[in-house]
Amino acid sequence: MGLALLLVASFSVLLWAGGEIFRNAPPMPERVVTAQGDVVFTRADIERGRQVWQSIGGMQLGSIWGHGGYVAPDWSADWLHREATGILDLWARAEGGVAAWSQLEPEEQARLQGRLKALMRGNTYDAATGTITIARDRAAAISNVAAHYESLFGNDPATAELREAYAMKDNTVPDPAHRRALTAFFWWTAWAAGTERPAAIADDGSAAPVGQVVTYTNNWPSEPLIGNAPAAPMWVWSAFSVLFLLAGIALLGWHHAVTHDRNDAPSRLPATDPLAGIRVTASMRATAKYFWVVLALFLVQILLGAVTAHYQVEGQQAYGFALSEVLPYSLSRTWHTQLAVLWIAVAWLGTGLYIAPALSGHEPRFQRLGVNFLFVCLLVIVIGSFAGQWMAVMQKLGLEHNFWFGHQGWEYADMGRFWQWFLFVGLLLWLTLVGRALWPVLRGPATESKSIVALLFMSTVAIGLFFGAALMWGEHTHLSEVEYWRWWLVHLWVEGFFEVFATAVMALIFTRLGLVKASMATTAVLFATIVFMAGGVLGTLHHLYFVGTPTAVVALGASFSALEVVPLAYIGFEAYHTWKLGRATPWMARYRWPILFFIAVSFWNLVGAGLFGFLINPPLSLYYMQGLNLTPLHGHTALFGVYGMLGIALVLFCLRGLRGQMVWNTGALKLAFWSLNIGLALMALLTLLPLGTMQLIAAIEHGYAHARSAEFMQQPLVDLLVWMRVPGDTIFSIGAVALAWFVLRLWVAPRRGTLPECAAEMAD
Repeated sequence: MGLALLLVASFSVLLWAGGEIFRNAPPMPERVVTAQGDVVFTRADIERGRQVWQSIGGMQLGSIWGHGGYVAPDWSADWLHREATGILDLWARAEGGVAAWSQLEPEEQARLQGRLKALMRGNTYDAATGTITIARDRAAAISNVAAHYESLFGNDPATAELREAYAMKDNTVPDPAHRRALTAFFWWTAWAAGTERPAAIADDGSAAPVGQVVTYTNNWPSEPLIGNAPAAPMWVWSAFSVLFLLAGIALLGWHHAVTHDRNDAPSRLPATDPLAGIRVTASMRATAKYFWVVLALFLVQILLGAVTAHYQVEGQQAYGFALSEVLPYSLSRTWHTQLAVLWIAVAWLGTGLYIAPALSGHEPRFQRLGVNFLFVCLLVIVIGSFAGQWMAVMQKLGLEHNFWFGHQGWEYADMGRFWQWFLFVGLLLWLTLVGRALWPVLRGPATESKSIVALLFMSTVAIGLFFGAALMWGEHTHLSEVEYWRWWLVHLWVEGFFEVFATAVMALIFTRLGLVKASMATTAVLFATIVFMAGGVLGTLHHLYFVGTPTAVVALGASFSALEVVPLAYIGFEAYHTWKLGRATPWMARYRWPILFFIAVSFWNLVGAGLFGFLINPPLSLYYMQGLNLTPLHGHTALFGVYGMLGIALVLFCLRGLRGQMVWNTGALKLAFWSLNIGLALMALLTLLPLGTMQLIAAIEHGYAHARSAEFMQQPLVDLLVWMRVPGDTIFSIGAVALAWFVLRLWVAPRRGTLPECAAEMAD
């Protein structure tokens, strides 16, 4: 009941916050005109430009409002800075007789900068007519910036060097009309970032008292030329987020002190492995192919990650080969990020299909057929969506078909809408298959483990249904609304309900092994779920600080995202508890490697999700860090370190049931475990952390556009830091190959274990 009330309250507030974001989103104008009445852009231009942007990879090639890739610039910040500089230079030539604003005396620079701030931050949107009116000088600057972008996204030799720095292929957008429309969309995102929200209106019609006036994106990005700097609420709620974190850790510490001495181990441990004699059904055996595909997708993801990282050095080539002509950066990054989610999700889906009959001892009719049919559907989805994305990025699909079958352009939600519907139906089929296998336990008499099985089933239902968040936006839905629903998918689906599913599965495993009382395990799962969801649901809002979000939503996001980190502060206790269970009886040595991967999950939960997560979560931190390399520092160490390691642990546990009678090459597993962990640590410490720190300093000193510019990212030191990824990536890849070799040997020429060999494996 407590969990249910928490979820109802949390989602009610989250939906309210969504309504506020939708209501306060930057307006989409019908026309942009000069004071003389000349039309600069129309709504159709902006909408068409967004379609073009999505078709070339969208957030996978640079970013918008800080969300997306890291090699090309943030187009909103880049346009804003170029337009501001262009206006200042125009005035400097007209009034100061010099070629550029930077050549003026400081006093004159300050005068023109004050004039620029009033010009660009002033809100001239007329809601009655849907018109934005701009000055003639601003229109001239817009025309110049648009010409630069039309050259950049085409094949103009004048911008060839810049295309290479941005890892853009020549003729990224071959159609001149599409390039022109693309500039309209980029301008609108920059206009929202540099234009102040209208003042609130009181009931009597007068302007209501408000705090510091901010732009639609809460003064993001940092742009000194127009006075974009963190507003007062950013400072206040960042301080409060630290306060909430400390208070939450103190409360959880008190709870642990009160309850840590409880004895959750049964009075008598089993003499032998209770799962050793489990009957492997036909459907459970059919899940093996899921785990083969997991490793295949994992290996391909690593290969694409290496290609994507190398593009940051060579831009359009890979060791002299013109790779961008067939596999552009935006496509390699699309597939790299999409495969990360897919292989982890397939690992967990396969685990659910394996463990449901194992728990209930019930093999429903046609269960194996369903498992095989779902497997075929997953393959069709992967191949079909990838083919559509290639056609889209290569501009062979056409804008009219791109949304449904090509590339949607939203990071982690890239696949076309048809493939999203297909995957949603597949998840409902998975939910049905798992549910019908668990049904005898759910409807049977009350047992100690029934409650925890029910929690597992509810998390399965949530995983099946919450992918539906990806279906909540349309092709022309407002950018702020798309971002709101996209983070429901990325944060709540991946980081939320999969976490509950994993917690329930681990508890059930230890319960069935006879190491933990079912009643204690149920309480622990419920408590962990409540603590996680208390911050996790509303913590979604920390991704939405700068997408047209009002201050109240920023405050909620700052407060509750801090609470997300609270349970991770005590993750060491969970790791020690897991390690202790792994050494409870001699036969637990059979599960040594799944246990060690579970412990790795705890470590990376603390480091990747906890330390590196809170590094960027407070509003003031994220104001400067969003879209810098400190963001993928958190992303890599949390996504693979937590969910990837957990997926591998679950795969190994299932393989112990499927191929436990075969000799296990523990040497390969040892190599895989340490290589994956060491490689991930080196990747983070040698490249992402120092490069992100350099960018952070640059963003604070010179503005966000500079930290993402080619001028900054093409420095020799940056190139060196990118090359420093090679040792970590190589070690990591060795670990992945070792893991694949281990699994391959379980099916290709395996050897059934003898008693001495089993004893040696357990001793190892």
